Formats: sequence, C-alpha cells, structure tokens
Amino acid sequence: MVANEMFLDSSSLRSSVVSHAKSLGYEVTSARAPVATINVSLSTSSAFKTMSAGTAFTTTVDGTSYQFVTVSDVTASNTGNAIAFDGTLVYEGTYITTKYLVDTSDVDQRFILTDPATDTTTLSVKVQNSASDTTTTTYVKATDISQLTGASTVYYLQEIEAGKFEVYFGDGVVSSALSDGNIVTLQYVVTNKTAANGAATFTSPSSIDSVTNITVTTVASAIGGSEPETMDSIKLNAPLDYAAQGRAVTTKDYEVYVKKLFANTQAVSVWGGEDGSYDSSTGVSSNPEYGKVFISVKSTTGQNLTSVQKSNLVNALAPYKVASVTPVIVDNETTFLILKTTIQYDSSATTSTASDIQSLVTTTITDYNDSDLQNFNSPFRHSKLLGLIDDTDTSILNNTTTVVLAKKFTPTLNISTSFTINLNNKFYNPHSGHNATAGGIIASTGFYLGGVTSTEYFFDDDGNGNLRVYYLVSGTRTYFDAAAGTVDYANGIIKINSLTMTGVGNVDNVSSTQIRITAIPDSYDIVPVRNQILEIDLVNTTVTASVDATATSGVGYTTTQTATGSTTTVSTATSSSTSSGY
Repeated sequence: MVANEMFLDSSSLRSSVVSHAKSLGYEVTSARAPVATINVSLSTSSAFKTMSAGTAFTTTVDGTSYQFVTVSDVTASNTGNAIAFDGTLVYEGTYITTKYLVDTSDVDQRFILTDPATDTTTLSVKVQNSASDTTTTTYVKATDISQLTGASTVYYLQEIEAGKFEVYFGDGVVSSALSDGNIVTLQYVVTNKTAANGAATFTSPSSIDSVTNITVTTVASAIGGSEPETMDSIKLNAPLDYAAQGRAVTTKDYEVYVKKLFANTQAVSVWGGEDGSYDSSTGVSSNPEYGKVFISVKSTTGQNLTSVQKSNLVNALAPYKVASVTPVIVDNETTFLILKTTIQYDSSATTSTASDIQSLVTTTITDYNDSDLQNFNSPFRHSKLLGLIDDTDTSILNNTTTVVLAKKFTPTLNISTSFTINLNNKFYNPHSGHNATAGGIIASTGFYLGGVTSTEYFFDDDGNGNLRVYYLVSGTRTYFDAAAGTVDYANGIIKINSLTMTGVGNVDNVSSTQIRITAIPDSYDIVPVRNQILEIDLVNTTVTASVDATATSGVGYTTTQTATGSTTTVSTATSSSTSSGY
C-alpha cells in the first residue's frame, strides 16, 4: 500500500494524489460557488456610495433560502438621483474573514481556510504591518515564479488535509516573507456548491451604505456551482498541465486549461482554425480561419455558457495563450439519432413476452446512450449496438436497427431569416432524384407562414439537392416552394433560404418553439466532429419485438387442419438486413 501511494497513478489516498500533483506544479480546483450577475441601483442624491464586500442578497431555490454576497468593495458615482452598480457579480455562500497574527518563532503556524467548501477564486489576502500600523498590502496569487523577486507580494495556495486549503508565503528570496507582528487577513466565500444553481430572483439587504431605496435587476441567473475537483480529474489533468509548461500551444493544452479555469466543465472539444471555423450566421464549418482556436464546452449543468462565462473564460486563458492566437468559445450542438429497432425472438427459449423483450432492449439502448454517447468525439457504432441488443436476452435471434439523423433549430419568428443545419455526416443519395415523389430523405416538423395557422408547412427534398416546402391537401403533398434551399448530400449540410416563419407547429404532440429536421444518413456509423455531440432520441426511438415463426419448428412450415384434410405451408426464413439503404 505504501508503495502504491508513492506514485500518482496508483495512489488511492487524496492526500497522496494532491501531493504528487503539487510536485508537478498543479493546483487542485476547490469547490465553486454559483455566480449570478445583477444590476443594483441606489436611489439617492449622494455624490457617491460604496457597496462593501460581503453585501448579502437573498434568493430562494426549490423552497430553500440562499445568500449571495459580493467579494470586493465597489464605489460608484451618482448619475442623476441614482447610483448604479451594473454588472455586479454575487457569489452564493457566507463571506468569511479569518485573521492570523504572525509569529515566526512558531514553526507550526499555518494560515488555513477554515472550511473545505471554500471557493478559492473568491479569496482575498491582505497583510497588515502590525496592530499599531494599519498599513495594509494586498497580496496576489503567484502564477509564474520566474517573474518573482524577493519583494514580490504574492501568496501560494495548496490543498491540505480534510479538503481544506492553506495559504503560505515566500522566504524573502523567491518572494516577500512575513514578519513578526504582521496580521494576515483572509476573506473568502464558503459555499453550498451546486445547490443554488439556477437562482434568478434576488432580494436586496435592508440598506447599502445607509441607502434603503434599492432596486435589484437580474442580468444572468446563478450558474457555475460545483464540487471540488475529483481524484480522477487530478490524476488526469496534473501530468497534462505539467506538459503544457504554463502555455497553451496545442489543442490538448487548451483542453487542460479550460477544465482548470472553468470548474463546471464536463467535457471540452478544441480545434484549431486550420481544421474549421465558426460564423454566427452559418455556425461551425470546415472552412479554415487561421489565427484562432475554437473551444466548445459541455457544462455539468447541461446549459451552454452564458456570454459572461464565455468572456470570463477567454480572459482567464489570456496569460497562457500564444499572443497571435485568439480563443473563441462556441456552443456545443446536439445531433439526435432516431432508431427503429425490430426484433425477432424464440418464444420457446424464454418466458418473457414481446413487451418484456421490448422493455429490456429499450434499457440496453438507454445504457448505450449514457455510456458511449453524449460527449465530444464519441461516435455511434452501429454494429456495437446491434451486438448489445442481440446479447440483451438469449432468446433474441436477430434485430434490424435503422438510424435517422435529427437536429432542432429555433426560428426567429416574423423576420426573414436563413438557416444552416450542419449534420456533418454524408446523406443517403444513391442516385439523382432519389425518392423525389415521396419526399426524398429530408423531413421536418411543421411551421406556419403568413400568420395563417390553418395551413402547416414542412420541408423535404427532391433528391437533386433542392430543399422544398410543402403542405398537405387530403394527404397529398402540395409544393409551396420547390427551391426553398439546398441539400449537400456529400457533406451533410442543409441550407434554408431566407424565410419568414410566423409560427411553429407541435413537436411530438407538444407545443414547441423549435423545428426538428431529419435526414437519412449514408452510413449507420455516425461520427461527431468539432462541437457536435451525439445523443439517441429516446422519445422517438421505437422497439418492436415479435416471435420468429421459424424458430420453434426448425424447418419453417406450419400445418393447418381442415374438414377435408390438412394443408402444409412451407415458409422460408429471411435474415435481418442492416443495410443503410432505404
């Protein structure tokens, strides 16, 4: 056991893992408090007012009250009978102040943050000369020791026992040392971590700097609360951080620093401008855009990063990036897979009914979705899923599973807008004009035009690369526009020309603001690229099980008894097809 603890990979004690990470120059991430952005306005004729650090605002999430606090003093001036503190960041938790009197003769003296739920990003470290000399110096966290001198007023931070953090200082050579009688003041937020994520309405304190007429407006709801970094994360990221040597040069470097700087990162995808680009109107494409690095983050909250979070992340990456490279944060996009699975099973080999088999297979598909998909660079492997379905129950003889790609987009109503739907996988188009009379391989949910809700329109294609808009008359397609856009079958891109939609039809029999568009892929192996994430649409995926009539007889015949004798019908068993054609 002792030998195991000597190495980062084999360590099982958190203290050992943290110690090894420290030797690599890696700082373990603490708990993170949810952060909200609010505007605070004080109605007063005073020339200026100060909102002090620790000013508390209250909110309620799921019936539980929480407190959000400021972490620094902010002074603002009057702009006409009101003083505005716009864009104020407030952190969930309790604002704590801890003071230590420095005694250099005490070799065991330590400066410890008292709670393991401390958010170290909120930490403020100040050193007062003495009880009689109130001159105070604010220390900043050291990031690059090569730039330090004996006079540098910096502090260092490390995780210690019980998940707490310790602040320590230099020795007078590498950075400034403390002296007897100094007073170290540590101010920080102790948080409830994820509990208050989503808080959106805040109530002000009774007064701020003696002003009682206070208005609070929410700019961005609370997000970002997270648990301390796990041991597995430390083991993975510490060596990668060491390899990066404090600089973000490769895409792997950026992945490391994004996880380090944005604690709510569940997964991250990074690609250089030579491999693709992003445009706000057309989205992500394979067109190169040199001098930029594109970053897509999947958050643990399931939500895309807000504009504030994106801006903060770009600013946090600035010390590490190469000067000529510009980071761009791009929202991740989910491509859904709609499966249709048909199963044949041997009823003599099981006591389960068809309904039972269907339920078991649905669970298998759900488990595959959770374990193999819903992440960057996680492809859908058709043959693997087929094998998992066959192995679900010993009575299952075969299965046929088809795949349809689907993506949702939100139209801007009453404004002429074009759209680009990039599915990044080749579409099925075996010949020009394929399936044109039946609607090609593109389909969609409904939408409305011209403010008329009595006629619902849909998209399809003509097999020649033209996107069409149609409506139904007695079940027959009537085309409103035969050139409403284009379909790039080779690259998996659907482009919708400028169209003024005035409403959106129901999706899955539920009122929606989004339109779902689907396409049949050329291959059932679906590979995500760049900011794309694959997920099985479990709502629309269907599983059907039936008894294989040839399984029990073995020779494929049935005998029907009649009044005049018997009639024998011979049937030929057919194997299931897994072709990607339709």
